[in-house]
Amino acid sequence: MSDIEAQRIAQRIDTVLDILVAGDYHSAINNLEILRAELLDQVKDSISPPHAPGSPWEI
Repeated sequence: MSDIEAQRIAQRIDTVLDILVAGDYHSAINNLEILRAELLDQVKDSISPPHAPGSPWEI
């Protein structure tokens, strides 16, 4: 990951934190889900998915 990408991710995390401080939890969660999906799309070709058991709420 380049420094520019890391800075961009840090800025987006700061935005999510600002949204949380404002009390808009739904928007913050939505933004985190979007960020997560984008990050996974960037690395999906270079790694294989782990075969770890699901979280208790996913079982």
